[in-house]
Amino acid sequence: MDLGLQGKTAVITGGSGGIGRGLVLEFAREGLNVVSASRDAATGEKLAAIAEEQGFAGKILAVATDVTDRKSVDAMIAKTHEAFGLVDVLVNNAGGVAIPSDFEAMTAESRDWEKALNIDGVVNCCQAVAEDMLSRQTGSVINISSNSSLLGEAAANIVHYGGVKGFVNSFSKGLAWEWARKGVRVNNICPGWIVPRDETEVGEGSFWNRFGFDMMGRPNEMDQALQDGTLYNMSSLPIPKLGRPEDIAWLALFLASERSGYITGQMISVSGGAWMP
Repeated sequence: MDLGLQGKTAVITGGSGGIGRGLVLEFAREGLNVVSASRDAATGEKLAAIAEEQGFAGKILAVATDVTDRKSVDAMIAKTHEAFGLVDVLVNNAGGVAIPSDFEAMTAESRDWEKALNIDGVVNCCQAVAEDMLSRQTGSVINISSNSSLLGEAAANIVHYGGVKGFVNSFSKGLAWEWARKGVRVNNICPGWIVPRDETEVGEGSFWNRFGFDMMGRPNEMDQALQDGTLYNMSSLPIPKLGRPEDIAWLALFLASERSGYITGQMISVSGGAWMP
């Protein structure tokens, strides 16, 4: 299916993580010009080099961005305009867990960090692209939430993170309603465990490098544990395989395109059937 996205401009936040890498590369492969907006610009530059080496139809521009700082976001949008023009697609992928812990042991610093990244970051970016989209009555916003907002067991030891992602779910629905008649669609993806194919495919600041690999194992170890039926929270999945970054990217591309032009305000879990509404 031709998604009709060639030459469009997409801003993707959090491009240095596993899901972010998949989003940035697959969007560029599809022919969109992509701004990888992340604190880790070095990883974004590596993705830009991959896209160029492999002859992707779209280009990647890495812009160092702190989504919790509105001035930083506005500066990133200005650079987007200079390089590619107005923003057609926004993927709010930046987010994360401060550090897993029992809820009663969670610090105020960790709570503030999660609220700033997962809530303020989404709000800042949506407001920053509003003029580009609303002035032309066209655009697609895709917010990346988490199965931790949907399932109690998926929020084990990350209860507050599940709560702030619950904000993303409600915010997406409300904004979708408000912006629908203004020509802009807003949808929401809730990933389950999405595992990079190789441990080198995530940036230094990714949760995988901060604690994920230590907690869950390396990608090859997780794959083996899934086959052995011993992988935490995943061995009973209806679809018995690991989710990969491109699984999120492919759905995001569909939601970014006019092929999904009659879809807004929807929340879709990409998790091998772990959550079925």
